[in-house]
Parts: sequence; C-alpha cells; structure tokens
Amino acid sequence: MIKDFEGRLALVTGASRGIGYQIAKQLGERGAHVIALARTVGGLEELDDEIRSAGGETTLVPLDLTDFDALDRLGAAIYERWKKLDIFVANAGMLGVLSPIGHISPKDFEKVTAVNVVANWRLIRSLDPLLRQSDAGRALFLSSVHASTCTPFWGLQSISKASVEAMARTWAKESLQTKMKINIADPGPTRTGLRAKAMPGELATNLATPEEVAADLLPLLMPDVLETGSLYDRVSGEWAPTD
Repeated sequence: MIKDFEGRLALVTGASRGIGYQIAKQLGERGAHVIALARTVGGLEELDDEIRSAGGETTLVPLDLTDFDALDRLGAAIYERWKKLDIFVANAGMLGVLSPIGHISPKDFEKVTAVNVVANWRLIRSLDPLLRQSDAGRALFLSSVHASTCTPFWGLQSISKASVEAMARTWAKESLQTKMKINIADPGPTRTGLRAKAMPGELATNLATPEEVAADLLPLLMPDVLETGSLYDRVSGEWAPTD
C-alpha cells in the first residue's frame, strides 16, 4: 500500500467504529501515526491490532468527549510528545432522539450538543496551536445533510451539525493567513450503527460502507488540498462553498 501519509500525525475522534474507525485504519495503513480517540476500549484495541499488523503506529486515547478538561490536557500531551499535529478528523457524533423540537427533553438536548458542538469547540481550542505548527495542518469535520435541510423531527442533528459547520467555517476564515486548511464533509448515507438506529427499516446493502466513505474522504487530508472553509459532498464528489 502506498504510504502517502508517511510521517504525518493524525487525531481521529470516534475511532472505535464506523467511519472514524475506517479513516483511522486507512491513515495508519498509509503511514500516519494515528492518535485514536473513542470511549470504547475494545474497538480501539481492534483498531490498534489492524494498524500494527499493517506496519503502522497508534496511540490510543480511551476518552469520553464530554470530559472537557481531558480534552484540554490532550492538546498539552500532544505538544509535549510531538510539538505539532498534522491532521484532525472531527468524526465523533451523537444522534440523540428523533422528535419534534418542543418535545426534546433538556437532558437530551444538552447531551447531544455537549458531544456534537461543545466537545468540538474544546478540541479546536486545544488543537489549534498544534495544527499551526504543522507544515500543512488539515482539519475535517463530518456533518450531515440535515444541517441545511432542517428535516422535521431531526432537530437535534440539524441544530448541532449546523453549529459544527459554523464553527468550522469561522475557524477557517480566522486561519487564512496560516498553512491550515479546515473543511467540512457530508459523507452521505452510510452503513453505520448510527444510521441503523435512525432508519431501522432501511435496506443497509444499498448504502455505502464506512470503508468506502473513508477512502473517498482521505484525499481531503492531504497537504496539497487548497480548499478551506468549504463543504465536500461525498456523494456528488464536489466541493461547495458554504457561504
């Protein structure tokens, strides 16, 4: 396998399953040292085995994204060991409940926004100085079509993913004078556990696999990417300005 990420240091959240697992796995197989963050230790250990069997290296971070103080310490730990970060993939996310907005409980609203929004903001705070130290810092936030369609009953996804997109676009504009490129990707319908929970009657064989999605998104993390503050639609294969 071509080692086109050789020497790059990549942090992937939600790396124990689904798209995050496959992005981390493929980055590791292609030469990156992967910092894999997730709550599920078993999934992280399986990922570690796969990457190491391909000759790659990982650092496992079993962590709940709502442990915000730990996210602050993560940036400090990366700096102490490596002094920089080349790639940040903000993949982890929570579906929450499908419900009319007025019926969403405060507990559910706060839990989803803590994972999907606040945790990503805390990670930006923690990782921005590290990505600035890279010769080509790359950040990619996974979003959803619901951020723009505002589909009925999908309010938690619409609200939280729209917030993530706004954060990413703002960060990108604030970083125009740096070597960083910060973008958003809509992976489209994917054969994941989260999708199955939301659409239990859907025929999963008609959906793209996480492995296929990851392969399509990896080029967005390369040093030669020029777009920033843009949305990549994986299904169409096209970039779209988000203004």
